[in-house]
Amino acid sequence: MSKKKALGRGLNALLSDSNTEERLEIDPPVVKPVVTQPPSTSGSTLEIQLSQIEVNPFQPRTHFDQQALQELADSIKVHGIIQPITVRRLATNQYQLISGERRFQASKLAGLKSVPAYIRSADDQQMLEMALIENIQRENLNAIEVALSYQRLITECNLNQEALGDRVGKNRATVTNYLRLLKLPPDIQIAVRDNRISMGHARAIINVENPDQQLYIFKKTLEEDLSVRKVEELVRELASVKKTDNGSTPATTPANREINQLQSKLSSHFGTRIVIKSDGKKGEIKIPFLSVEDLNRILDILKIQ
Repeated sequence: MSKKKALGRGLNALLSDSNTEERLEIDPPVVKPVVTQPPSTSGSTLEIQLSQIEVNPFQPRTHFDQQALQELADSIKVHGIIQPITVRRLATNQYQLISGERRFQASKLAGLKSVPAYIRSADDQQMLEMALIENIQRENLNAIEVALSYQRLITECNLNQEALGDRVGKNRATVTNYLRLLKLPPDIQIAVRDNRISMGHARAIINVENPDQQLYIFKKTLEEDLSVRKVEELVRELASVKKTDNGSTPATTPANREINQLQSKLSSHFGTRIVIKSDGKKGEIKIPFLSVEDLNRILDILKIQ
């Protein structure tokens, strides 16, 4: 009997399957708790309740096209959120949106209760920088919105133009061209923002120094629906007139300063660069015009017609 028992024990030791079955019968099953929302650490992706997410206070865009937003919501109803939004953790079960506000708003329209979210660590300055850069790269911004975003990155995130170019993947010349648009008169900036003129038109106009002449070319562009090439020609003609009239630079004297002030006043009044030449006793006033229409406009101001 003892030999049979020893033999049995030896067989059981060799037959691992039998040993496993024995163990499974004795040991109770281990049930791991299901964690629906693990502790939020940087770099993790979670399914977060929409009610736990607040919007980004640094969001550079305040208006979203409602039709496009509804189309995105319809797509989300069918396909769900393909790309997670990005948030930062403020407290337990409290998050703040970094990027993806269109997806966030569209998810609400679609009736979702939660969305997948990628969690990042970010301070206020990083929040602003990430929001601005994501907007520049992802949205169809107009040239003025891009320029304003670039300016905010420079002033509020302490970036120079070269560092900014690296951040947004643009060379310094491109960044400079956008920033120059912010020197244009407000009327012209608004027209670029509203797509009434293109960035090409604005870049040509900015090469004119005098704001009144800039506004004249701008108005002429709208009235006559001028192409960018035509605007560039107008600017070159104006520059040619200026170069001819300013062949020599007189020394700065009280008399010259007075003449310069008068030139500025007349230029502002006529919307074109007025040139006054004087030797102290006699002189001349030149009023250049760029076209027949421009001449008629000046004659109207003089009340000659």
